[in-house]
Amino acid sequence: MAVSDPLQRRSWLSATAIALPLLAGLVGCGTAAKNDTYDLSASVAGSGPSAKGRQILVQQPTALKALDSEQIVIRVSSSEIQYLSKAQWGDKLPRMVQAKLVEAYENSGKLGGVGVPGQGLAIDYQVVTDIRSFEIDTTGGSRAVVEISAKILNDRNGSVRDQRVFRQVVPAGGSNDALVKGLDRAFSAVAAEIVDWTLRSI
Repeated sequence: MAVSDPLQRRSWLSATAIALPLLAGLVGCGTAAKNDTYDLSASVAGSGPSAKGRQILVQQPTALKALDSEQIVIRVSSSEIQYLSKAQWGDKLPRMVQAKLVEAYENSGKLGGVGVPGQGLAIDYQVVTDIRSFEIDTTGGSRAVVEISAKILNDRNGSVRDQRVFRQVVPAGGSNDALVKGLDRAFSAVAAEIVDWTLRSI
């Protein structure tokens, strides 16, 4: 809109001169990374038998609130946890675990199909998981601990085909990178066990 009055024009220009630097500052703050952001790997081949005639659905894992976030958990005692400073996951941990399990199943090349809720697959089985531990435990040295319980549900009748708890503990210490690499190794081992167990169970 045109500003014809000189006084109004000066006021409008002054307001614009103030607003533009403030806007630029807000944009800069929004793009600045505060923490190093980490991902998980899904390099799982899968040594179980082929199940090309089966399609599975991988539900998003459940987890307590302390794990249901982007924060990386450090256990300092049996009853106290902290979070790794200047570090975070690339997404909420349950969503990352779900995505990487789907990748691991797909990378095995031994299933007829793998999906998540909402993709419209005609599935035979659901894989339902719960993240019990996904942390750096410092109570007895420094170790990466990943523990995930899993159930295979027959999607036709809702019965439990099999269930099992998977746990891996690996040494992890040093920098943030080294700690996260320890967690990644522990998760990769758990994911491989889950994939092989699923292939043998269905």
